[in-house]
Parts: sequence; structure tokens; C-alpha cells
Amino acid sequence: MRFSLSCPSCPIVSLGLLVAIPAGLLVAASTVPAAPAANQQEGAEKGREWAVHDPARPQPARVETPEGRAPSDAVVLFDGTDLSAWTSGDGPAKWAVRDGYFEVVPGSGGIRTRDGFGSCQLHIEWMIPETNNCEGQKGCNSGVFFMDRYELQILGSNPNETYVDGMAGAMYGQYPPLVNPARPNGQWNTYDVIFHAPVFGSDGSLEKPGTMTVFFNGVLVQDHSVIQGATAHMARAKYSAHEAALPISLQDHGDPIRFRNIWLRPLGK
Repeated sequence: MRFSLSCPSCPIVSLGLLVAIPAGLLVAASTVPAAPAANQQEGAEKGREWAVHDPARPQPARVETPEGRAPSDAVVLFDGTDLSAWTSGDGPAKWAVRDGYFEVVPGSGGIRTRDGFGSCQLHIEWMIPETNNCEGQKGCNSGVFFMDRYELQILGSNPNETYVDGMAGAMYGQYPPLVNPARPNGQWNTYDVIFHAPVFGSDGSLEKPGTMTVFFNGVLVQDHSVIQGATAHMARAKYSAHEAALPISLQDHGDPIRFRNIWLRPLGK
């Protein structure tokens, strides 16, 4: 509420009248939202909500996306030449590298990244060789494990059949894929995964479960599926507290599965 003493035709407002103004009106007047310019300035200074179409809002970082190559801000885990980003136990990865891909050497053990990661976007391509004989879980089996414990199943699933929470695109033992877009043996498949790591409290209790969203050959097969816990066979998954960043691992299930073009983008909280 505003009063002007400069208007000749306006009644003069006495100090007594001002005093008589109800306190509620004064409070209401004091809580009127700030002008848009003030809101914008406050957003710029304190990181609060920005005004709609605010031209001062910072631009996102630019990411280059060359065709057929990893984004410019990605961590390249395999570029077709070597397995230097991976380990096998306490030594170098023992899987075979040839012709731009690498292949499981059955019996050599799984491999894992040298570095640890939490929430991330992962791109990985895999192939079941045409000579492999798929029988349920045998002959065409591997898996990619986030944080060394949360598995996205890799399996020859065209036309091979098995229990559905263990087929290609399944979060093993937890969720079947929404559909089956697997390609026949001898053709490359692609997983694009958004993985959000679980969050644990200082006492080790679970504060927020992890999730996976998975595109399998460009088709959505896991839609923000809530991870029930660490992958287990023939048992319900359970959580146990762990570090915020752990390796990604690939499974040696005794079958010669091939991989190529693996990259990862760490995600913020």
C-alpha cells in the first residue's frame, strides 16, 4: 500500500491513520514477491530457481559427438586396441584382443575396470559368435556388473529361451526385459544404460536404492527399474553398504563372448 503527499487532489493522510493500519496488511505488503529482475539476480547469486527464459542462465557444457566415436566427455574403456583400462585379479586383463574387439578367454576369470565409478551412462556393444551353441544359460552367457555387483545380463536370446529374469536385457534375478530385441548370433548388440548408484547412510543403512534404465538395440527394456540389491543366483537380492565408486566388471561364464566400443560418462548426484 503506497501513499503520496505530492498529489494536490488527494486527501492528506495523517500519521494517526498510518498507525491505525492493521498489522496484517503491513505484513502482507512486506511479503509481496520481489520484482522479476530481483529474482533473476538472486538466482544468479545463490543458485535458486531461474526465471522462465532467463537469458542470464548459464549455457550447458558443449559435448562433441563424432559419428561412430565416444562423446568428447566420455571415459573410453575400450577403443578397439587394448585392455589397458581393465584388470584381471591383480594383473592385466587376460582376454583376447583382435580386429577391434576383445573376447572372453573361457576359464581366465572375469575382468574389471581399473577405476571405480558410481552413477553413470554406459555404452557397450557385445556379440554372441555365430559358432556358439546356446542352450538356456549355457554356451552364450556373460554379464556386465555395475559397481562389481549389480548385473545386467548378457545372453544369446535369439532364438534361445531361458527363465525370463535371466535372458538378455534382464536385471539378473530381478526384472525381465520389457521386450526382446536381441539380434541373432553373429550380429552386434548394443546396451545404453543409465545407472544410478544406491546411497547409504553413515550407519550403513540404505537411504536410496539404485536404478537402471536400459536401451537394448535402441529399444527400452528397463524403465527406471529399482535395483533390489546385489545380484544373486537362486536367491533374493539384498543390499549391503559399499563404497560410492567401484569397478564395472564383465563376467567369464565359460563362453567366448565378444565386446567392443565401450565408453562411460559419469553422472552427477
